[in-house]
Amino acid sequence: MTTHQQPTTPDIAQRISAIWTDVLGPGSDRTGATFFELDGQSIAAVRIAAAVEEQLGVTLDIGDLFEDPDLETLTRDILARIQG
Repeated sequence: MTTHQQPTTPDIAQRISAIWTDVLGPGSDRTGATFFELDGQSIAAVRIAAAVEEQLGVTLDIGDLFEDPDLETLTRDILARIQG
């Protein structure tokens, strides 16, 4: 018998990081760099929100990205939605 385990916080954080890096491209792994500092635009916001919903089942409003979070802030916000 197999059991279905919920992803752990590090797993979720890793997925969010992968989405962020995939959409925003090279250099997006710079610590503290915000969405707009990484040349994030509306299409990138839509792609990130869609990937988060598809991969994690969390609805992310693109307006959240227009508040110009860095990866750490975005990850914390998404984890709070998952846990709470």
